[in-house]
Amino acid sequence: MKNYISYDEVNITEAVNQRLSDCKNPRLVQLVSSLTQHLHDFVREVELTEEEWLYAIQFLTETGHMCTDKRQEFILLSDVLGISMLTVLINNRKPRSATEATVFGPFHVENAPWYKNGDDISHGAKGTPCFVSGKVKGVNGEPIKAVLDIWHSDEDGFYDVQYPDDKVAGRGKLHTDDGGQFHFRTIKPVAYPIPTDGPVGTLLQGVSRHPWRPAHIHFMVVAEGYDTLITHVFEKTDPYLMSDAVFGVRSSLLGDYVRHEAGEKAPDGTIMNEPFYTMNYDMILTKKAEATSAA
Repeated sequence: MKNYISYDEVNITEAVNQRLSDCKNPRLVQLVSSLTQHLHDFVREVELTEEEWLYAIQFLTETGHMCTDKRQEFILLSDVLGISMLTVLINNRKPRSATEATVFGPFHVENAPWYKNGDDISHGAKGTPCFVSGKVKGVNGEPIKAVLDIWHSDEDGFYDVQYPDDKVAGRGKLHTDDGGQFHFRTIKPVAYPIPTDGPVGTLLQGVSRHPWRPAHIHFMVVAEGYDTLITHVFEKTDPYLMSDAVFGVRSSLLGDYVRHEAGEKAPDGTIMNEPFYTMNYDMILTKKAEATSAA
């Protein structure tokens, strides 16, 4: 081990990482030393000024100040930098037949209300009615009893947690039936901008990027013995599919939201007095041993 008293632009990186020699956690050593190496390389590559570094610290401080129990600005920052999606890709290598995962997003909440199959989970959220159905099954076709956690925005592009009245709408949990089937009523998703009133919005504006996400419904599917699936089902004709602000679109996750006119019969037998949509999409899960190998 080298002894450093005077540091230069190169040896300071090795000196910092030598301070990890007493750490008993090899994974932590790997993470911190690699992070240090890449951060130092970045600073050297761009010749970061002291003013820029202070601005970066202020930016991160403001990002933390924007975080609440209903909003996670750091997740939003990770999303727009593509880090969230990169982490998803690395940690969800699955057989080709399995439903692909995508980003979690900042608007999931714990303890969403429970519904039964066929219920309206929109709970008053504004939008065009949409009847969603599908089946949860394994890669070999076996039906799976699972819990679906579902959430989405309203027709104005806002999630319930973005409103001040604490009303729960556009989210809920339900069980599949014994055959793995699920069906519920909600509203058709629309494209919306991610929040731009914080540091992440400032960043996007500074680099001339738009904040829009293509229309989608979030799903988290949990079943015993299977890997939890976190995904979206996107509207396949949405204009923002190729430029999703958080890089979450995957071609296998494009759903066919079919329009029906007023006067037609909905899947639940209701004669609708307004236009509505239907969307059917199956969720295919991997057993825990299957998820480590991409076929």
